[in-house]
Amino acid sequence: MTTDTPNLRTELLAGLSTFLAAFYIVIVNPAILSDAGMPFGAVVTATVLVAGFGSLMMGLYAKNPIVVAPGMGINAFFTYSAVIQYGLTYEEALGTVFWSGVIFLLLSFFKTREKIIQSIPEALRHAVSAGIGLFICFIGFQNAHFIVSSPATLVAMTDFRDPVTLTFVAGLLLTGGLIARKVTGAIVIGILFTTVLAWPVGRWWGDASLINFGSPTLVNYTGLFSMPDFSLLGEAAILGSLQYAYIPVIFVFTFTILFDGISTFVGLAEASGLKDPDGTPQNMRKSLLTDACATLFAGLVGSSSGTAFIESAVGIEAGGRTGITAVTAGLLFFPFMFFSPLLSVIPPMASSVALVLVGSFMMIPLVQIRWRKADEAIPCFLTLVLIPFTYSLSTGISFGFISWTLVKVLSGKQREIRPILAIITACSLFFLWI
Repeated sequence: MTTDTPNLRTELLAGLSTFLAAFYIVIVNPAILSDAGMPFGAVVTATVLVAGFGSLMMGLYAKNPIVVAPGMGINAFFTYSAVIQYGLTYEEALGTVFWSGVIFLLLSFFKTREKIIQSIPEALRHAVSAGIGLFICFIGFQNAHFIVSSPATLVAMTDFRDPVTLTFVAGLLLTGGLIARKVTGAIVIGILFTTVLAWPVGRWWGDASLINFGSPTLVNYTGLFSMPDFSLLGEAAILGSLQYAYIPVIFVFTFTILFDGISTFVGLAEASGLKDPDGTPQNMRKSLLTDACATLFAGLVGSSSGTAFIESAVGIEAGGRTGITAVTAGLLFFPFMFFSPLLSVIPPMASSVALVLVGSFMMIPLVQIRWRKADEAIPCFLTLVLIPFTYSLSTGISFGFISWTLVKVLSGKQREIRPILAIITACSLFFLWI
């Protein structure tokens, strides 16, 4: 890790590096949210707005070299749980994102966010993070038609000789190799490579129905560019989402961004040494407020929750130490509001490469779980597997809290259960019951 004194050239190059590492979200987020019935072009615009303005606020207000953008995992929850599983309209789901941002903002203002985080066992937080990784990895394999339904075994791998499968695997392995070689923008390169490789599929061989070049929501556009689509701006059903049945959705949005952001800040601070004199991450309170504002803003403009991106480590590694890095990356996002038709050409198998590999990155916290301690390992394992197996973040997280508390009580360690954790456990039990 470089420790040189920051200078403008270094900060600008660090911002470019961070942008290239995080840019895949402009491709992947619309691909996921469009499955919820949202217009692809409008989600591209919303994604860019959240990433652009969130990063600018992080750089100018919190003065940290950290990019903010719609978070991976939580966008999958938005589409596949909130909308498809629970039956919310995407307008109502956007409303729940807005309210989670409001709660998040209040918790940050009153400095209670840190207390809540401290009450949640660190091991359980690691298990949730990894469980989300498995969830989005599973979605990636499904979207690439690598994993298909099976009447005998529920799921199975498709015919390996299928051109779609071979193209996806080729893109996955190439991208993995680029990441291993620490190539800047490896995921973006892999997505583009897979897109080019997929072009003959369905034209020269294979099943054309499995390859969708061009979003059906963009059929009125011609060429590679278009004016930004602001049709999702203000579409959030803010009052309509305040329903009793939607409380679990708001809970998951709030909980996930609650510890995801702070975990990112702590991890980046440890890696870079960007800490205040008391040892906490640099400008922590302002960074948390930025995270909260990004989520609230996301609901209003038409995206899933915004959060600090761990990919900011790439820019920090390149020497980024000030807010100039985040500002540079944020500004680089804005031109892509005009590229919706071009981005829509990327087929699901290409964006799925990013889902699978990002899922693998989220396995890293598992090494910090003490697997030989049964009272820690069992709840963490149940959390880890139930998130993808039930296809529901809310179910996996809720069962994680319940199992952690009950296993501790039954093993005679009830004193380790803090009051806030007991309240969260009771809420989790209630959410599962309803």
